[in-house]
Amino acid sequence: MAYPTISSISILFLLSLSITQSTSTSITTESPPIPTPWPHQFHSILVMNYSGILELIDLWYDWPNGRNFNIIQDQLGKLVYDLEWNNGTSFVYRLDATKKCSTAQLPVGILRPNWLDGATYIGQRHVDGFLCNVWEKVEFITYYEDVVTKRPVHWLFYTGRAAHVMTFEVGAALEDAKWQAPVYCFEQSPEVNSPKLENGRDDHVFQRNILNRVSVG
Repeated sequence: MAYPTISSISILFLLSLSITQSTSTSITTESPPIPTPWPHQFHSILVMNYSGILELIDLWYDWPNGRNFNIIQDQLGKLVYDLEWNNGTSFVYRLDATKKCSTAQLPVGILRPNWLDGATYIGQRHVDGFLCNVWEKVEFITYYEDVVTKRPVHWLFYTGRAAHVMTFEVGAALEDAKWQAPVYCFEQSPEVNSPKLENGRDDHVFQRNILNRVSVG
């Protein structure tokens, strides 16, 4: 009667171990990627497209000081300032002879750096020439992040308003003096100080309000 040698037993053991590891690897799935939190301070230039209506937004995000600033240039149109604070106060105004200013008090403040927590990963797609990881947040916004650099590239609201990220400067900060709303924002009557503005600006405020709500949900 022949008995297996030590070498043959070792070979059988290694073969069995290899098969076990291969099977284990084949049934293990990678965890989906997680969106990169926003830096606590950054400056970004965005091109917004809403059904063919274009805007250029100069965005300053300053989480440590609880403030966010959108300087909005309508195509061949007006320059509008949208200043938001973490206490929910928002000023939308123009620095021209009209001295137009609208204020609103929202139930939540600016977006948190980790506002994409809980977003659903939906795979990779090419957008604006970049391969991106893509997430969806409560069917309200679709967010595209560059696979290589982890920078935001594009985001799309459910209404069709789309943001194309042109620049993204981490750590950039706007000087404090630029964050002060003009005096006439505090002098107008409550009737004048309504959150309604022309050219669908109230829609922009509405979308930001909803986005802030889902960020804390």
